[in-house]
Amino acid sequence: MNDFVGKTAFITGAAHGQGRATALLLAKEGADITAFDVAKKLAYPSYEFGSKSELESLKAEIEALGRRAVIAAGDVRDDEAIKQAVEKSVAAFGKIDILFNNAGICAYAALDSMTDEEWNTMIDINLKGPFNVTRRVVPYMIKAKSGVIINNSSTMGLRGAKRLSHYTASKWGLTGLTKAWALELAPHNIRVVSIHPTGVNTPMNDGLAAMEGTTPLEIAQRSAGNLLPVPWIEPDDVAHLVAYLASDKARYATGSQFVLDAGLLTV
Repeated sequence: MNDFVGKTAFITGAAHGQGRATALLLAKEGADITAFDVAKKLAYPSYEFGSKSELESLKAEIEALGRRAVIAAGDVRDDEAIKQAVEKSVAAFGKIDILFNNAGICAYAALDSMTDEEWNTMIDINLKGPFNVTRRVVPYMIKAKSGVIINNSSTMGLRGAKRLSHYTASKWGLTGLTKAWALELAPHNIRVVSIHPTGVNTPMNDGLAAMEGTTPLEIAQRSAGNLLPVPWIEPDDVAHLVAYLASDKARYATGSQFVLDAGLLTV
């Protein structure tokens, strides 16, 4: 398959997990990739994030597939870093056809003990972050009269969960942004959709387990409760959904929510 020959994708949170899997799949199908990642540890949550070495190895893997790659280390809360990365991407490729707003964090906190820092950081990264990136990318899509924006929400963007009120609020907000942007950008032939995975087998599970003093499997079972007998889905599962939605096969999909939940929302 070569659905993305001549296309370019800008992916946040690309160093590992769902972002990396998506970058590699789109590259295999012909896309040039800009991989944006914070590439350092943050004060909150306290687990490890992507690294510069992971960004560099991703670039090498993409180039080994015969595609071009731009990498940029930056925080989705940092408008200047985003602006520079977007400009670098356009300078290299001339356009941005696909934006995958994937960067995000998760951590547990009870309502009555949640700090301002925990609330603000969650909202700033998971909700304001996609806004920051999208407003820098959209002018180029409007100029091209074409584009696809895919927001990585969560099953928690369609339901609630205990000790995740800040995370749930951020993901519901992202679902709302998806609908608002779809309305606003449709006249420019730009599609906007959100995806809603159940728990995904990424390094975040290890970080959450360490913070909670438990195991990644227990974290997955606690937060998911999937109908199908799996504790989580794989990053490649998410990547294939993103690739479908970014392709012309989904050319009339906009403003919609696409669930990849192993049956979680059925029960």
